[in-house]
Amino acid sequence: MSALPLCMKVFSLEVDMKHLRSVAIASAAAAILGCALTGCVVAPARPYYVGEAPVAFAPPPPQVEYVGPPPVVGQIWIGGFWDWRAGRHVWIGGHWEAPRPGYRWVPHAWAHEGDGWHLHRGHWDRH
Repeated sequence: MSALPLCMKVFSLEVDMKHLRSVAIASAAAAILGCALTGCVVAPARPYYVGEAPVAFAPPPPQVEYVGPPPVVGQIWIGGFWDWRAGRHVWIGGHWEAPRPGYRWVPHAWAHEGDGWHLHRGHWDRH
C-alpha cells in the first residue's frame, strides 16, 4: 500500500484525469484535422489559353514601348502584348519583373490555328 494520505491520492487522480482529457482532446483535434486535409487536392496550374474562344481578327502590330532602366537591378522586362477583351484587341503594357531562378520567360504570342487566332499567354518555363 502507498504511504500517501487519501487526500493526496484524490488530488493526484484529478490531475491525471485533467491531463488525460487534454491529451484526448488534442488527439481528437489532430485526427479531425488530418481527415479534413486528406481531401485537399493540389492541381498544377492550367495554361491561360485553355477554353478561350478563337478570335477572327489578327492582332495589330506590337506597340513600341519605351523601356527605361529597371527599378531594381537585375529585373527583366516583360514586353507588352495585345489581349482580346470585350470583343476587341487591347494593348497591355509591359512591366519589370524579378527573374525566377531556373526559369525563362516565354512571351505572349498570337498564332493562327484552324478556326482563328489564338493567344498563347506568356509564362515562366523551366530551362
